Amino acid sequence: MSTQANFEQIPLREYAERAYLDYSMYVVLDRALPFIGDGLKPVQRRIVYAMSELGLDAGAKPKKSARTVGDVIGKFHPHGDAACYEALVLMAQPFSYRYPLIDGQGNFGSPDDPKSFAAMRYTESRLTPVAELLLAELGQGTVEWTTNFDGTLQEPSWLPARVPHILLNGATGIAVGMATDIPPHNLREVVSACIRLLEDPEATLDDLCEHVRGPDFPTAAEIITPAAELRALYASGAGSVRARAVYTREDGNIVITALPYQVSPAKVLEQIATQMRAKKLPLLEDLRDESDHENPVRLVLLPRSSRVDADELMQHLFATTDLEKSFRVNLNVIGLDGKPQVKNLRSLLLEWLRFRTDTVTRRLRHRLQRIEHRLHLLEGLRIAYLNLDEVIRIVRGEDEPRPVLMRRFALSEQQVDYILETRLRQLARLEEMKLNAERDQLEEERARINVLLKSPAKLRGLIRDELRGDAEKYGDARRSPLVARRAAQALDQAALISSEPVTVVLSEKGWVRAAKGHEVDAAAFGYREGDAFLAAARGRSTQQAVFIDSSGRAYSTPAHTLPSARGNGEPLTGRFTLPSGAQVQALALGEPQQKLVLASSSGYGFVVVLEALTGRNKAGKQVLNLDAGARVLAPAAVNDTARDRLVAVTSAGHLLMFSVAELPELERGKGLKLIDIPKARRGVEGEWVVGIATVPEGDAVTLYAGQRKLTLKWPDLVGYGGARASRGGLLPRGLRGVDRIESSSS
Repeated sequence: MSTQANFEQIPLREYAERAYLDYSMYVVLDRALPFIGDGLKPVQRRIVYAMSELGLDAGAKPKKSARTVGDVIGKFHPHGDAACYEALVLMAQPFSYRYPLIDGQGNFGSPDDPKSFAAMRYTESRLTPVAELLLAELGQGTVEWTTNFDGTLQEPSWLPARVPHILLNGATGIAVGMATDIPPHNLREVVSACIRLLEDPEATLDDLCEHVRGPDFPTAAEIITPAAELRALYASGAGSVRARAVYTREDGNIVITALPYQVSPAKVLEQIATQMRAKKLPLLEDLRDESDHENPVRLVLLPRSSRVDADELMQHLFATTDLEKSFRVNLNVIGLDGKPQVKNLRSLLLEWLRFRTDTVTRRLRHRLQRIEHRLHLLEGLRIAYLNLDEVIRIVRGEDEPRPVLMRRFALSEQQVDYILETRLRQLARLEEMKLNAERDQLEEERARINVLLKSPAKLRGLIRDELRGDAEKYGDARRSPLVARRAAQALDQAALISSEPVTVVLSEKGWVRAAKGHEVDAAAFGYREGDAFLAAARGRSTQQAVFIDSSGRAYSTPAHTLPSARGNGEPLTGRFTLPSGAQVQALALGEPQQKLVLASSSGYGFVVVLEALTGRNKAGKQVLNLDAGARVLAPAAVNDTARDRLVAVTSAGHLLMFSVAELPELERGKGLKLIDIPKARRGVEGEWVVGIATVPEGDAVTLYAGQRKLTLKWPDLVGYGGARASRGGLLPRGLRGVDRIESSSS
């Protein structure tokens, strides 16, 4: 038995292309992009319409949101209830919509977490007064109707918006191959631009930008995008808008009172706290959230001291947190021709005005039809009143009074039906004067409507007056101020730190800490068992601390990040990756341009800029080439290369002073010989350089040999002067075991 197959064979490629295209068109037209006329996506339109059908207008008692969602998905939108409810919630959130369409009662989310709303069985909702701008003219022949998904009901293809809702609340959506990002705007500004176009159809984009100065978000955050960029945005229909939080000073604290659109206060606090935990924001002592019902946004930042520049600190936070945020703008809408397109401000408003003109024309024609129908019926009633006795006789005496009345008085079927449906008691009370008064009133209205329909200028005047009235009734002042601000830039780490005197202390085992002030005795600090004092350097908390290990590698870290001197500090091996067996032997602290003499115990050295020793590499950088067995000496600071002298002293008691200018300035290397140590003495008696110090002209140095010390003033030092790499002079016998040298200027 053969059967005829009821299917079509097509190539898989063709089927896939067709299916993907159908899906793409569905997403673009029926889900993601708003219609220019009412500014709504299908699900939003169906929610608003379903609520109006349920009688949930602004003056009604709210009903459970589950009731609304059930009607929407059961009658018009056969999709998930969760997605439908989320769309309803979005239209009720005052922090998401500039002009909310739904008045929600219950938990509808918060700026911290817009999706933290309660389940729909717990919340209630109704329409807001602003929704009337979308629904007021719905039953006046202004829209086309289409069957719902199962063909049992009718739903509007669009809503007859009285104002450009497409710009008022904006829209966001991602379709297939395209997206839309329309920011909210101020009702009065947009209406003012529409009126300008009605009065002057040749108005340019610059003219319209005098009215629409920029987006107007639900929050009071400042819009800092320059006017030229806003104009370019409206000229192309694409661009970006930058918004910045608003803050004030209260009792030395910084209080943030407004955040950019869709920015969570909790997220901002977390971003700031993360920087504080990472010690990247030492200017800030603490922060707290004091937001409440009366103050929806109140974030308090407590600076570490009154010397902190609040404006500079906030500039840094603007650049590193969501306190300043950029929003993408893409005016992509479905036009009156049913096609998606990115439109500039002028073309968008012109097209909406065409929509509004068509809507008003439909409304007037619908009203005209009703007037003419009513006048037709009134004319029949007037004839019946004038011939009441004859009408009664025909109705009582004829088996089929309908055709008789039509022939006798030349009435239409509608007129006769209306007469027969009118109660005799009401018909008897009708007076010709009342009939004539109603007829005259309707004829006057008909004449007025005909004038409007025949005169484009008068029709534009009606639209203008209605727009102006709606803006006056529902409009409000701008919330987002337009302010000219310079672009925010993150501050250098040093700029964030209050400059305070510190002393960095290094132990023999490589543990480091920082003590406040310079008047500290680092050698008297407590150290871990088996450890002892090695070196100390004085400077400021804003400076870089440099450490040099026994392999000649240099490592750096900001001084303010070092642990307090109240404890034993922390090991440098936790911050840096030292070569195997290497130990930190020297320490320096200063500004990036500070010059140092870097030398080894073998008697070689050079001048280096401290900045050349710094870097972000945890493995450090090779700067000093050492001979076998040599160690790094404590660097000596250079204030004036031409006037400073370098003093070098050996373990055998030889001391030499020469001009620092004789040393080369290098970034890395071994350097030149500082003082002569005969090869024979190096091998036999093990002579080496104990230390170096820079001495300004006229100053002195102090030598330490165990418990003894000797201060050599300038006249005495001159006697030890000589050329670089010479042997120098021999110290007195009791000071030939020098283990440390200090300049009085250090």
